[in-house]
Amino acid sequence: MTAKFLIPILFSFLYFGCSGNRVRSAVVVDEIPATALKRQIKDVDLKARLEDKGPKKRIIVLPFIDAGADRPESARSKAREAFMNDLNGTEEIIALDSNQLKVDISKYIAASGDYDLLKLSKDSQNVGVSALVEGKIIDLRIKKDSEKIGVVRNLKTTFEAVVRLRVLSLRSGKELFHTVKTVAIEDDSVRIAERASSDLFFVKNPELVTILIKDAFLDFTPQLMAAMNVVAWEGRIAALKGEKIYLNVGRISGVQVGDILKVVEDGSEIYDPEIGYHIGKVSGQAKGTLEVVSYFGQDGAVSVIHSGAGFKENDRVELYQ
Repeated sequence: MTAKFLIPILFSFLYFGCSGNRVRSAVVVDEIPATALKRQIKDVDLKARLEDKGPKKRIIVLPFIDAGADRPESARSKAREAFMNDLNGTEEIIALDSNQLKVDISKYIAASGDYDLLKLSKDSQNVGVSALVEGKIIDLRIKKDSEKIGVVRNLKTTFEAVVRLRVLSLRSGKELFHTVKTVAIEDDSVRIAERASSDLFFVKNPELVTILIKDAFLDFTPQLMAAMNVVAWEGRIAALKGEKIYLNVGRISGVQVGDILKVVEDGSEIYDPEIGYHIGKVSGQAKGTLEVVSYFGQDGAVSVIHSGAGFKENDRVELYQ
């Protein structure tokens, strides 16, 4: 898809086919302030939670990958940071860094250069997140157009970013979203020589690369939110100490003091015994319920047994309905 942008910021480009540096107006995507993910949270009065909304689904945003070897890594990092901040500014999603997975992400990059999301999801079942998100920069390109209107020649240059987003459900191992899109910036003043290399131009203008990639991925936010509607919220039991059961989801995740959560053991994989074909995963058995009584740490909750028994670490917790 193509979008036009009107948010101005001044920066310098090195142009081909003209002398010296010129200054023009270009778009920049506003970076949303960092969320409360870094705050340390302790016990909180129940009244402070009454106006908050329901639990937020936790996702892992993997480091962005790039099909072009010459583009700056910093552009990918800044685009990913802006995308995660955008998601964390919503009322429904918590976007976490891939270090939460406690695995070497580089070992899950396939020969194609993409992540092996299915394998990574199978090795990350106990982290208490709902989905894995992969972003990829496929191409950056320049289109030039010249149109004569009377005695005036109108010049237009379009900068395009082609990007892809994939989202995989950890529980089901199924793709929830897989879309490629093109986002463009149009400019009527930039003049680039016909024989100028697009790759070299982008190398000389890293600020433009960052802007293009940022805006392209920010445009995915509403689509990712819609895709996550089919995924159920969940957390995990982190530890058991005496009568207290500690959860890896807390206030930031939207868990409230007084909530009753259902505890379910992990389901089992079902395979066709004849050909070894994976049929699916059946739901685990419900063990009972927990009542949230307080918070701890960065985003954890303390609970006590409301009903049932036999709880253990890594058991899944769900909303009780």
